[in-house]
Order: sequence, then C-alpha cells, then structure tokens
Amino acid sequence: MSEQRVKAAIAILYQDNHFLMQLRDDIPGILYPGCWGFFGGHLELGESPEEGVKRELLEEIGYVPPTLDLFQHHVDERVLRYVYHGPLTVSVEDLALNEGWDLGLCSPEDVRLGYRYSVKAGQERPFGKPHQAILLDFLAQADLAAEG
Repeated sequence: MSEQRVKAAIAILYQDNHFLMQLRDDIPGILYPGCWGFFGGHLELGESPEEGVKRELLEEIGYVPPTLDLFQHHVDERVLRYVYHGPLTVSVEDLALNEGWDLGLCSPEDVRLGYRYSVKAGQERPFGKPHQAILLDFLAQADLAAEG
C-alpha cells in the first residue's frame, strides 16, 4: 500500500436492516460531493483507526455506538479506508447533523439501486462509488451468514 494514500476511518451504522448514511455537501473540492456516504473521516497524526472513527462520529452526529468492529480495509488509488460497523441504538431524530447536507437510513434496495431520495436536497442523490461497493460487500457477507 502506498504511503501517499490518505487514511480514513468510516462506520457502517445499522438499524432494522437499514444503514445510516450522510449526504455529503455538494461543494467542489471534496471527494464525492452531493453523494451519499458514510460518517467518518481522516485520521489525525498518531491516532488509531478505532480512535479516529469514534472521534469523527462524535463530531459529525454526536453519537458513538456501544460496539464497533472492523469489517474490512477498503483501498483505492486515493484512500485507505478502515471500515467499522456497529448498531445505531438511537432514533435518527436524536442525532445532530454537524457535517453534511442530510442524513438518513438507507435500505438494501437503495444500496443496490445506487441512489436515495433526500428531503433536504429535494431529489434523488447517488451513492459515492466506494461507499456503495463497501455496503454491497457488507450485504453479501450478511446474506452468506444468514445462509450458513
């Protein structure tokens, strides 16, 4: 893995077979503007991925799940993502959206279609490509676990 890649920690938060997602701000200069993605972000110097994902969740939505487990490392040409998963044990209305345009629970069908409607945007918005790929992997593993 290249040391040039940005390191980030993100979280798949789930509730009743739905996934909490952030509609990223639609501004130039950020990765996947106006797309649905995970909460989380860049690691600070000397910070472990687990510390980073908890810090980011607290900053972005005022919530840290009771448990977070590492799901996978997702690597592309720009970013090494440490992907964690954990339960969302509060209502979406109890979260404070401190970063992003919107948030909401996405169904497996939304994930497979690749887009979801945003009330705040007033339109369907796409999933960021890596975010959709990660969730499809997560759903596939869940399906395999249910069969086994």
